[in-house]
Amino acid sequence: MNRGRWWVLGALAVALLTFGLDATILNVALPTLATDLHATTGQLQWFANAYTLVLAAGLVPAGLLGDRFGPKPLLIGGLALFGVASVACAYADDATTLIAARAVLGVGAAFMVPLSNSVLTKLFPAGERARAIAVLTMAMALGIPLGPVLGGWMLDTFWWGSVFLINAPFVVIGIAALAWLLPTIPGRRDQRIDFLGILLSSAGLVGLTYGLIEAGDKGWGSAQVLVPALGGVALLAALVLWLRRSARPLFDLALFRSRGFAWGSVMATLGSFAMMGAMFVLVQYFQAVNGSDSLHTGLKLLPIVGGLLVGAQVADRLRPALGAKILVAIGFLLMAVSLVVATWTSVDTGYGFVAVWVTGIGVGIGFALPPSMDLAMGSLDKDRTGVGSGLLQALRQVGGTFGVAILGTVLISGYRAGLNVPGPATDSAAAGVQIAHATGQPWLLDAVRNAFMSGMVDMLWVCVGFAVLGGVLTLMFLPRRPADVEQSESEHDYVVAG
Repeated sequence: MNRGRWWVLGALAVALLTFGLDATILNVALPTLATDLHATTGQLQWFANAYTLVLAAGLVPAGLLGDRFGPKPLLIGGLALFGVASVACAYADDATTLIAARAVLGVGAAFMVPLSNSVLTKLFPAGERARAIAVLTMAMALGIPLGPVLGGWMLDTFWWGSVFLINAPFVVIGIAALAWLLPTIPGRRDQRIDFLGILLSSAGLVGLTYGLIEAGDKGWGSAQVLVPALGGVALLAALVLWLRRSARPLFDLALFRSRGFAWGSVMATLGSFAMMGAMFVLVQYFQAVNGSDSLHTGLKLLPIVGGLLVGAQVADRLRPALGAKILVAIGFLLMAVSLVVATWTSVDTGYGFVAVWVTGIGVGIGFALPPSMDLAMGSLDKDRTGVGSGLLQALRQVGGTFGVAILGTVLISGYRAGLNVPGPATDSAAAGVQIAHATGQPWLLDAVRNAFMSGMVDMLWVCVGFAVLGGVLTLMFLPRRPADVEQSESEHDYVVAG
């Protein structure tokens, strides 16, 4: 076995750990940023939105550039840009500067994620690719609970900017390791850049993503949601028309006729939806109901990553016998069962019970997500894995944002229906808890926590529905093995027979 590629995988895992860290570490610093930078509520939202929107816009173009010029220089450049932007975030002296630095951070992340997956497809044979994808998935997932843990400790020890400097050592190690270990993979210099396709895809994804982000606060009927979301959908529809008539399109629409890519992408998106949904509600549950601070919230989230680690390892061992299709179906079944168990959680439930169903969700994600991504990646043309991976990641990004918007709507609707208290306490459970503590009204605190649990149970049942849907669609449409594995085995059988 060529061990060099596994060292490359380790370097990529270190680099992508920063991606997961950044997903949650900002939340820890928001209260301090509001005070030290005199940030308004709108500016606080844009600290996160600037990053998310630029990331959504950049994934497909970044993958295309990686295919044309080769992934190594752009991957290292994206990681370096991510590091520079992290330092700029740390030393920003006003809200506008921080928003701009967060946008640059999104550019760096847009190169890191799809090109990392593109490298895996080129370096790892089909039989090992699923294991490599699982390692990268775990690296990014590990950063999510570590963000609050490390961020909480840094805020207690240093100034707020230190939470962004956490990325620096991982970036330096990642750049050095990739420069040394990652071989130069040639690009296709003859590949034309579809500028109109890039413009339509980027603008469409930004509009749709922004509308979905706003849906959580403004409601689905608001003009601030409908105008950008419908505008984004219109631009993406125009993209489809352009791709059909273009001689050298941004990506080939025939890709979606591949069951592996189309349904692998759908299942990977649903798996990401489950992970994002679990993180979304658990953070609020631990803080609003259990009264945990950011540090302890991060620690309590670790079982989902531990479950993902176990699930991915077990699934990898079972895959030769069962195939990806059955593993993904088992994963969605485990998620559905764990989510049903989660609906029994109440205000007085101990953490031990919660840790059990949280771990179960993680195991299910470990079974479902890496094989789904492997099926999608296995359908890509070897010369266009960058743009294909960027497309896959964009679908996951939009799907995750859409999922959080839906779940957020269900959660807040159930919370408000259960609270029956007029005033600002209905804005969110966090606001209700803050008001109850500030006014010294224990009855309000109990009402807020019980109302949140009512909304959380409603949300969990919606998640159960999506998990069941994922399992049914898997059994109906998902192929058993990636297309390149089937092709390789067919060619081998032909040679042997010949």
